Amino acid sequence: MPTIPATLLLEDRAEQAMNAVVGLADPDLGHIPFFSADLLAEPATLVHGDWDYGSSHGRLTDACILARHMTGKSWWSQTEERYKATLLDLLAEDGLTYRRSHPRGHWAPHANLIDQRATLLALTTWYLDSGDETVRRAADRQVAALKRIAVKERDVWYYPASEYTPDGGWPSGHAVQLHLAPDPASFCGRLIMPLLRHHRATGSADALELCGWFTRLITEKSGVFLPDGSFNAALAYRSGHFHTRLGTLDGLAKYAVFTGDHALTAFVKRSFDWALTQCTRFGWTPGDLADQRYEHETCSLVDLIGIGSTLARAGHSAYWSVVERFLRNHLAASQLSDVDWVRSAPDRSRDVPGWRTHYRVGERVRGAFAGYGAPNDYVSDVILGRGHTSDVQACCVGSGVRGLFTGWNAAVTGDEELLRVNLLLNRGSRLVDVLSHLPYEGRVDLDVHADCRELRLRIPDWAGYAHLTVVRQPVTGPLVTTSGRDTGAWAPDGYLRLARPRAGERITVTFPLAESTTDETAAGRTFRTRWRGDDVVGIQPEGRSRPMYSSRQLEPKAPERTHTLAVPTEEWSW
Repeated sequence: MPTIPATLLLEDRAEQAMNAVVGLADPDLGHIPFFSADLLAEPATLVHGDWDYGSSHGRLTDACILARHMTGKSWWSQTEERYKATLLDLLAEDGLTYRRSHPRGHWAPHANLIDQRATLLALTTWYLDSGDETVRRAADRQVAALKRIAVKERDVWYYPASEYTPDGGWPSGHAVQLHLAPDPASFCGRLIMPLLRHHRATGSADALELCGWFTRLITEKSGVFLPDGSFNAALAYRSGHFHTRLGTLDGLAKYAVFTGDHALTAFVKRSFDWALTQCTRFGWTPGDLADQRYEHETCSLVDLIGIGSTLARAGHSAYWSVVERFLRNHLAASQLSDVDWVRSAPDRSRDVPGWRTHYRVGERVRGAFAGYGAPNDYVSDVILGRGHTSDVQACCVGSGVRGLFTGWNAAVTGDEELLRVNLLLNRGSRLVDVLSHLPYEGRVDLDVHADCRELRLRIPDWAGYAHLTVVRQPVTGPLVTTSGRDTGAWAPDGYLRLARPRAGERITVTFPLAESTTDETAAGRTFRTRWRGDDVVGIQPEGRSRPMYSSRQLEPKAPERTHTLAVPTEEWSW
């Protein structure tokens, strides 16, 4: 078995997350997943909530399939099949997904618009993976229902409430008459991405039509995004809630590329650039612009990774550096790998079956991504805002895997004519394996598997060019060494150009690793951040409950591990 650098491997992280995906399933409630965890409680607690149904099932089903595609493994298949079965069972005859009532909950069955988004996302991923026509028909019925229940005016379509009820439809006709559409980003804008995916997978005309109407609503009618790109912080717009705004921009970015709408791309870019000013360079995001601004949702970070990847693929290649920083740092740091600090109950004596459990909570959520985290701590427990809330949320567990998949899927793109390595992360592929020694040393090895006309490698800005060296080791013949000083080494897009790589060749690119210190501001607090290349190697102050960026000293050479990189049997565009 070959050896690779023991550095960040996204498919490994996806498999680790599957422990939490399986651990959230509640055998006392038909494997409906718990939604949230309090890891500071003694003992720690997992509890159900009203997001258990379409939202959680959609996110977790999507994660199961993406992780299987990334890793080639499927030991979680029994849980995946249970989630899939319930996902379909929650769909009613009218095509919408409905929440179930719960004896201890405070909700009645209704079709929440946020649940529709997660369900359609999962159904489309499931169909792309399996080609199952039953799944496609279920998704088609859901899209048809979403079109049917939309309030349609001459120049705008929208939903007048967050919940559609099985008997009365929209709760208030008065709301329709007065145009009291609640947060259009939450209930319409975030649907654009899964609707567009469904159209691309199936050709659904209804899905594409809804994309167009919701895009018009967001960009021309809603006022969700202000002219300078900032988020509308009014209470009626959920105080500028980041996840729903960024999720909307993710859909708009993909729709802009699909339709070739350059003005819409500029709209997205303006708001994306503003959003980045509210985040740290390593990827922490505020929850909103009010009381939740102290709380980071992994879901928001995954949205940023999605937007950045889409804009970068569309030609704004500078955003690859943003995507790589976010993957290397806060997405990876927000994953719970150590749980020895969590005090779990050894038995079920204090459980409330079907509602709350304390049993082995830490072990069950190992691999989960932060639900509400601080810039330097897995747990957000600040004086300001809402204080300590949820440390794990099922939505963020599923989204975290989608974020890993987005980065993994974008790391190597192109074909034998023009192959691009966009992210300096370990990645196996049909044409080239990327072996990254970062952040230990500035070195990337490219093992070529097929003859190509040209291979381009993105070089970070901090690496410069004067001290960059390329060593090419062909299957036969002498080593060839070139320098970054050679003008012919660079392509017009700023990538390093490697002409005519051949199967069996190893190309080693080395460059200095720049070290720096920045002051990162998060919700008014300053964090002194030490960098080595694109990796954070320390933050002051450190976190208290479960620090995410403890200071570390790196060896001069990357450690190695025995491992074969996963190579997908087919490539998915997104």
